[in-house]
Amino acid sequence: MNHEGLKQAVYKINTASGSGTGFYLKSQNIIVTNYHVIDGNKQVSIENQLQDRYIADVVYVNPEADIAFLRGKNYQPDAFIPFETVEAVHSRDVVYVLGFPFGMPYTITEGIVSNEKQLLDGRHFIQTDAAVNPGNSGGPVVNADGLLIGVTTAKFTEADNVGFAIPASVLKEELDTFATNTSGAYSLKCNSCKSLIVEKTDYCPNCGANIDEKIFDDKEISKLSLYIETAIKNMGIDPVLARCGNEYWEFHSGSALVRIFVYDKNYLYATSPINNLPQGNLESLLRYVNSNPVPPYRLAVYNNQIYISYRVRMSDVFSANATIIQQNLSELIVKANEMDDFFVQEYACEKTNYAKLNG
Repeated sequence: MNHEGLKQAVYKINTASGSGTGFYLKSQNIIVTNYHVIDGNKQVSIENQLQDRYIADVVYVNPEADIAFLRGKNYQPDAFIPFETVEAVHSRDVVYVLGFPFGMPYTITEGIVSNEKQLLDGRHFIQTDAAVNPGNSGGPVVNADGLLIGVTTAKFTEADNVGFAIPASVLKEELDTFATNTSGAYSLKCNSCKSLIVEKTDYCPNCGANIDEKIFDDKEISKLSLYIETAIKNMGIDPVLARCGNEYWEFHSGSALVRIFVYDKNYLYATSPINNLPQGNLESLLRYVNSNPVPPYRLAVYNNQIYISYRVRMSDVFSANATIIQQNLSELIVKANEMDDFFVQEYACEKTNYAKLNG
């Protein structure tokens, strides 16, 4: 099994609700994930193993089957998960779950098939004892030959070593339905008549079955999110590429990783871990850090790393200073990328492990 090839075909899916996993199928030129991973989004970001992010359009959803298909904009993946035929699955088969548990870097876990046809909520799933956690959702489950057998979908939260995958046969059925969409537009499957719906409606035009119109809509973001995303957009960054959870943004500005979030409901933080402390020359470096050299931002040392941060009270965000605060947020995005280079040149501080090497 080509583990490296499989790894390159697996992507982290980032949205305003959190993160999940997806994988690329070459013959259909789509990235597969769970519907609940992208629920409420027409566009998401996909992140490869180099931490490069790209916009992807949601082109197909089936909430009942918990399947969604994405297609990258201006991005063509190379590596892919093999899926030409539906492989037989048997109890005790060795399987591998690929993905990004808890939003962490790529992980592969090994297990066996506990039940190849477990019945849950009226549907059959492949049950495995391979470690499955939040963030794995939408990722591929492959057999010992590296061939796709299922799509990770859920886990009993009260139990360990119990995970589930949507069988590859179900994915094949969804792919056959999606193939009827020649426009490439966002589409929804009617599970009553199996037809494809491409326009917003509250009933199926083919069979009259009830359809939830909200499936066609993007979730509205909060006033605060709009405020933050305007600051991000003002620096030429698409906010969709920065979203990593509810009112949480994490993205690279050049090489520096920037995080923006609300702390304790009282403060808005923008921060970046920019450099590691050097082996020597600490006195002059710490004197510089404590001299408040980059107002309105602060430099600080925590766990042997240098951070640049900006903090404001939530009550000030929509005050008379709102425009200034928004501008300061935008400029921190640039400042973080400047400062990590500054500390390398002036104090021989290596960039942190969070840095993007090709940034």
